[in-house]
Amino acid sequence: MPLIDTHTHLDFPDFDADRSQVLANARANAVERLVVLGVYQSNWQRVWELAQTQDGVYAALGLHPVYLLQHQPEHLLELRTWLERLRGEKKLCAIGEFGLDYYLPELDRERQQTLFEAQLKLAAEFDLPVLLHVRRSHAQVIATLKRFKLKRAGIIHAFAGSHEEAREYIKLGFKLGLGGAATWPQALRLRKVVAQLPLAAIVLETDSPDMAPAMYPNQRNSPEYLPQICAALAQLRGESGETLAQESSANARELFGW
Repeated sequence: MPLIDTHTHLDFPDFDADRSQVLANARANAVERLVVLGVYQSNWQRVWELAQTQDGVYAALGLHPVYLLQHQPEHLLELRTWLERLRGEKKLCAIGEFGLDYYLPELDRERQQTLFEAQLKLAAEFDLPVLLHVRRSHAQVIATLKRFKLKRAGIIHAFAGSHEEAREYIKLGFKLGLGGAATWPQALRLRKVVAQLPLAAIVLETDSPDMAPAMYPNQRNSPEYLPQICAALAQLRGESGETLAQESSANARELFGW
């Protein structure tokens, strides 16, 4: 059953030595499409070239809050220029990764919010879904999204919130990205939430090279592991791997307009 990895950083140096082999392995394991996300201005070209040269690879461009100190005011203008230039390109599928990170105390929250809202405005203007980083900031993200009321919504990447927060995102039209985190037995609260999520709200992801699943501890994560992640999450939810693969892929195709 074909799978879609909705969140990877395959352009990162972690994959420089064997990127082509990783992609070949992923395809051999039925991962038919994957999204590579830009996180700061200097990696957008790299992300776009990867999408342009590889079948089944799609690009998203954004300004990630963790790299806040690297972002300059002109980078927002450059992001707009990129979006204008690539308008209508099938390989550009979203704006992201961006959002709010309240976990790292050194990241100025007011500046994060300004950058968050600026990219939400671009998403509305260019009619693109958003791929959001949300860490210990669900209440503020939900409040902001309620104000913006995006037509195409997007994905809450690596969702680890409560059942109530999941309901709020779903009401706003968002899908919830699930990956390796919930495969760990000690993630008791997250596993309980994941088991209760409606199938129509789930998309799958790896966040490669980060967030390796329990079956590959202390290793580089990879899109080729998505079938095993899918099987582990399906078992947790009490459904077949085929069902989760089919429905999550359908959800991703609907979101991205594929």
